[in-house]
Amino acid sequence: MALVAASGGAFLGLLDATIVNVSFPDISASFPDADRSELSWVLDGYFIVVAALMVPAGALADRFGRRRLFLLGVVGFVLSSLLCAIAPSWESLVAFRVVQGASSAILIPSSLALVLTEFPSGQRARAVAAWGASAALAAAAGPPLGGALVELADWRWIFVVNLPLGAIVLWLGVRGLRESRDEQAPARPDLVGAALAALSLGLLALALVEGGSWGWQSGRVLGALGGALVLGAVLVRHCARHPHPVVDPALMRIPSFRLGSVGMLLFSAAMFAVILGNVLFLTGIWHYTVLEAGLAAVPGALASTIVARPAGAVAERYGHRVVIVPGVVLYAVGVIGLTGAPEAPDFVGAWVPWSFTSGIGIGLAFPILGAAAVEHVEQARFGAACALSSTFRQVGAVIGTAGVVAIVGDPTSIADGMARADRAYLVAAVVSLVAGVVAAGLRPTGRSGLVEDEAISMANPDHRHLPLVREPVARVVEIRGPARFLV
Repeated sequence: MALVAASGGAFLGLLDATIVNVSFPDISASFPDADRSELSWVLDGYFIVVAALMVPAGALADRFGRRRLFLLGVVGFVLSSLLCAIAPSWESLVAFRVVQGASSAILIPSSLALVLTEFPSGQRARAVAAWGASAALAAAAGPPLGGALVELADWRWIFVVNLPLGAIVLWLGVRGLRESRDEQAPARPDLVGAALAALSLGLLALALVEGGSWGWQSGRVLGALGGALVLGAVLVRHCARHPHPVVDPALMRIPSFRLGSVGMLLFSAAMFAVILGNVLFLTGIWHYTVLEAGLAAVPGALASTIVARPAGAVAERYGHRVVIVPGVVLYAVGVIGLTGAPEAPDFVGAWVPWSFTSGIGIGLAFPILGAAAVEHVEQARFGAACALSSTFRQVGAVIGTAGVVAIVGDPTSIADGMARADRAYLVAAVVSLVAGVVAAGLRPTGRSGLVEDEAISMANPDHRHLPLVREPVARVVEIRGPARFLV
């Protein structure tokens, strides 16, 4: 029961990362007084808060009780979902999505921590794999489920569906979860750093989504960009002084973590841009229903699921970059191929081949980037490294979502819409290739030879020679691979 409860919490938190995207056109239609850039905060507000709070929420769960924080997250998620479902205006919907994002940031790390503490080491790998499978199911089910709910009822039902699911998870959690905490956990999580990160990301997203309407050289856009840079610099300085910062400088000095995380940010930006761009193209140009647009994501999801596990085995044997670089190239090829889609719908000829190709690229690159980031982290820092890697993923989602809204904007005609969509696809392809260039800097790992422990010495010169995490990459990918949109 404990595993089902914790996995159910992860399912709740991760489902809303993709289920809302497919309903974006219908949400826009319900609030005609708001333009697309304003409504993009329904997506970006959620991602920004999750990115900013993931690390401090995990620390709070360790300190004050994982079960307690988990149940608090479930209650918060259910209540905020109810508020989203009855939101009378787009401004209130954005505000309630922010609350939902905060609840998700509590749910995800606390649910995984409960799994890790509930099972002995011999059973832990299978338990975490089951947790990861729930994440994969949530990610894959989001678009078709969201499309079906919007098609059969209304976009508000994508939030209503969380109410019975949340009630079940809450009941299971109350009955099946045992309390656990870490007495050595930091007493003072970095909430100031989280606030600085949220404000900096928010200003960056504001500049991106409003650049087209305000003018890229306008004072407001330049001011937002300048504010994001200043707050980012303050965050860096703050993290260098805080004992338990939201962004740990010691982790960033590990080459594999730095390259893997930056590559993850870039690839995540490209991926989330295409996810939303596909919905806008299919519903706006091909005039697909929301359900049809959701089902159109299935070929890519299937392809990434097929290749993820063997990709892990190859990466374990020959090194991460041997898998990541071909993956980002295939992803870019698939995305560029979508620019050739005609005005008239041609799902089999113009969509499936390129969607399948980009899906293969996701299955190769996305999980291995995550594995590369944590491969050579001290065991004592493994939890913090996973949380920070997830934060980079969320930052990429913020940038990608804001970027595609800025590029696509509000087309004035079908021809204009197609031109804007092509531009967005090309930018996403270039960003994914840059991620490949970053990943190419990863030093060879795997059975042929692990990276020297000097990376750990660089990150923590006074370390006590704690063992490195030598978990096979294949096992990490077995957990992460299919959950290609993991929050």
